[in-house]
Amino acid sequence: MPDPSAERDAVEAESAFSHAAVVPDATAAYGEHPDQVVDFYAPRDGRDRAPLVVVLHGGAWRARYDRQHITPFADFLARRGFAVANVEYRRGGEPPRRHGGEGPVAGRWPETFDDVAAAMDLLPGLVREALPGADIRRTVLTGHSAGGHLALWAAARHVLPPDAPWHLPAAPALRGVVALAPIADFGTARELDVCAGAAVEFVGGKEDFDERRPYADPAALLPTGIATVLVQGRTDVVVPQAVAEAYTDAAVKAGEPVWLTLLEDVGHFPLIDPAADACAVVAEEIEQLAY
Repeated sequence: MPDPSAERDAVEAESAFSHAAVVPDATAAYGEHPDQVVDFYAPRDGRDRAPLVVVLHGGAWRARYDRQHITPFADFLARRGFAVANVEYRRGGEPPRRHGGEGPVAGRWPETFDDVAAAMDLLPGLVREALPGADIRRTVLTGHSAGGHLALWAAARHVLPPDAPWHLPAAPALRGVVALAPIADFGTARELDVCAGAAVEFVGGKEDFDERRPYADPAALLPTGIATVLVQGRTDVVVPQAVAEAYTDAAVKAGEPVWLTLLEDVGHFPLIDPAADACAVVAEEIEQLAY
């Protein structure tokens, strides 16, 4: 008998991926690797001093999913009056021998983190060149799925262990984070085998998981002192609701309020699908932090 949850997820994914990629207004490099680039979208209403939304795409940190699939969402935000920066980063490449040499792996350690940290550090200068009308003082960071993890992580770099190469001495200048169905708690993600073990692969495998988790897991990097909203579909079978709830529980224990917006009858992909009502909810959450 067909699984109705899987069927619904397939329909939602088809809708989200049905939109044509949207060409950016400008692209800038933050490094020498081809994946070290940021695409920029100017606010479609020509608004001056528009808030900046930084987008980090998902795809389980795997190479076959790049920033192109989230360009319709970036354009959607631009049509809502935001300046948008869509960040690309290095993702999983050829698997190491210990993974059996078959199939793509999730992320690169430490290159994925290197890229997100470098992009965020250089972004103010890149924005001034590419989108001079954007107001970087009103920056909101958002990301979907694996990108939601990276958004939470980027906002928590000042909480990283001091020996981390990405550690910041002070909190980044952000109005807030809106994480969309994020892989926000690596312990729960491992238990539920989210995205076929992506969180474990990302940090190098089972043998490295416990050692590297304090440097990679947003649930271990609390409190941040930065306004944080998680948006989660209740029927998400890709990154289940339990992952967001585990992060929220960890935040409460750390003494930090985190807002969890749960959407009924919504799965994983409507959050970035301009044709879905859930996408409008996401934009509203971003607006509340930006203004």
